Amino acid sequence: MATSTPVHPVDAIPPVRQLAAFGLQHVLAMYAGAVAVPLIVGGAMKLPPADLAYLITADLLVCGIATLIQCVGFWRFGVRLPIMQGCTFAAVSPMVMIGTTGGGLPAIYGAVIVAGLAIMLLAPVFGRLLRFFPPLVTGTVILIIGVSLMPVAGNWVAGGSGAADFGDPGNLGLAAFVLVVVLAVQRFAPAFLSRIAVLIGIAAGLVVAVPFGFTDFGGVADAGWVGISTPFHFGAPVFEASAIVSMLVVALVCMTETAGDFIAVGEMTGRKAEPRSLADGLRADGLSTVLGGVFNTFPYTAFAQNVGLVGMTRVRSRWVVAAAGGMLVLLGLLPKLGAVVAAIPAPVLGGAGLVMFGTVAASGLRTLSEAGFEGNHNLTVVAVSLAVGLLPVGVPTVYDAFPAWFQTVMHSGISAGCLTAIVLNLLFNHLPGRSAAGAGEPAAGVATEPAGTAARTQGLSFGSGRGESAAPSSRR
Repeated sequence: MATSTPVHPVDAIPPVRQLAAFGLQHVLAMYAGAVAVPLIVGGAMKLPPADLAYLITADLLVCGIATLIQCVGFWRFGVRLPIMQGCTFAAVSPMVMIGTTGGGLPAIYGAVIVAGLAIMLLAPVFGRLLRFFPPLVTGTVILIIGVSLMPVAGNWVAGGSGAADFGDPGNLGLAAFVLVVVLAVQRFAPAFLSRIAVLIGIAAGLVVAVPFGFTDFGGVADAGWVGISTPFHFGAPVFEASAIVSMLVVALVCMTETAGDFIAVGEMTGRKAEPRSLADGLRADGLSTVLGGVFNTFPYTAFAQNVGLVGMTRVRSRWVVAAAGGMLVLLGLLPKLGAVVAAIPAPVLGGAGLVMFGTVAASGLRTLSEAGFEGNHNLTVVAVSLAVGLLPVGVPTVYDAFPAWFQTVMHSGISAGCLTAIVLNLLFNHLPGRSAAGAGEPAAGVATEPAGTAARTQGLSFGSGRGESAAPSSRR
């Protein structure tokens, strides 16, 4: 009698109740970051409040569509892993420059459309570079992603960037309360509740925040019930050469960051990213970016915030994130719902963010343990890559005197660290000479990895060497 093929946890579909709870966690984890880009760009261009609101709802709508394309996939579009999509911060500075120097939103959208098309064309080439991402490089990138996100969580904890009460002890106390609740639920609650610890922590924080005046829901009454983003709402796109060049640099940065996120999630879920799936995921990024230019929003990339949530909750189902994408579509179509989520105070998100982003960094350390550090120069590769990646995080103005294209690449700690790790790995572990790698990282063997090693690394995830496959299939 034929036996049924077991369903991989990534493809498992949890019950509807769990889909809703787990999906809502992902929405809450990325919402602040999702709306930040349109707020920053629109604010710099001094757009009226109505246009700002339109940018936000358009962004949420395309965020949801992009997430569905990435998780569910069709033909050769979508990595089919639990990946949330959102506007990339790497594009903020170039877009502000384009928008405020006479080009306006039409010039931004023209450059965004071209950048999206370029990503789709380059995706297969980039996918073939996966052999240069061994555990040494991927672990370093994952570690940099986690550590570089810590300032985001820190700003949330203190009350949010620009808040009048930034750093107020009450904000830190509220964030600490949320952190304690998340940890307590993870440690003492039943298995299902422990996997929605972030959601429970945010809910508990909100219950405390409202009576103590940390937030109000006045904006909910002012928000409309229905809002639909129409193509080219701000005018037909304009294709300016200088704007396109700067956005193409952003596209390369986004591809590097997204590839790192794909590899990180692949390690955590036990479904390692392969060249074809990586190319499919990048192609979906390009398509979503084109949709962003058409529907009045910006370039899209994988959101590292939600990578941390995958590692922390160990819920690996891509359908959970697809459910989150559906919720974002609703938020984009129903501004009143979006206003409810927007009312969650920053310290509440900060308390949860500390756990999530720390989990990403810890996952990077776990992956690095597979690299081997005896008789080789792998420690140097990690040390220098980490230093270069965290330099713009610790000193945000360090590259301000450099050309704009250089700033676009190096101001992103993730892309700077990733590029450094790739180059140093090639230098020390691929080029012939006395620096041939020793245990765990044979020189040139990174590119010609034997089948046994590939099989071993395939099972890696955030957990045991078996990729935590013993966990219920309802997890991610």
